[in-house]
Amino acid sequence: MDRARVSIQTEDFDLSREVAALRAQDPAVGAIATFVGTVRDHNEGLGVTAMELEHYPGMTEKAIEAMIDEALFRFDIHAVRVIHRVGPLRPQDQIVLVAVTSSHRADAFQACEFLMDYLKTQAPFWKKEHTPEGARWVDARVSDDDAMKRWGLASANAAA
Repeated sequence: MDRARVSIQTEDFDLSREVAALRAQDPAVGAIATFVGTVRDHNEGLGVTAMELEHYPGMTEKAIEAMIDEALFRFDIHAVRVIHRVGPLRPQDQIVLVAVTSSHRADAFQACEFLMDYLKTQAPFWKKEHTPEGARWVDARVSDDDAMKRWGLASANAAA
């Protein structure tokens, strides 16, 4: 039985278990590309002591599912697994996993990068960082919008 392609969860994930599950779906797969994002202990010159992630249940999963469908259309990939954590997190905690299987590494790498770029700009998540100076919401970055342009997709999330 195939696992869900998308999971939004508070609990941590086990990279080895997730890769093994993808491999079990297609034992003849030639490549598995993964990206794991973690909480940094700094951002924009300030120390970060904690981060809170919020999402819009139902809408977030639907947006990520559509993004996966787009990746399957654009690249010769077999399977995708996206896990995104929400709730309170600390520096070095895992936030996100994108794992992609393909017959060949180029498609797996490209699809993984495409999905991460899409997640950063299009998925409905809100991040609040806690710093010694207080809490602040994290704004979108121009560099993330620029990354979407590489894929021929417009994004205007960053403040001008």
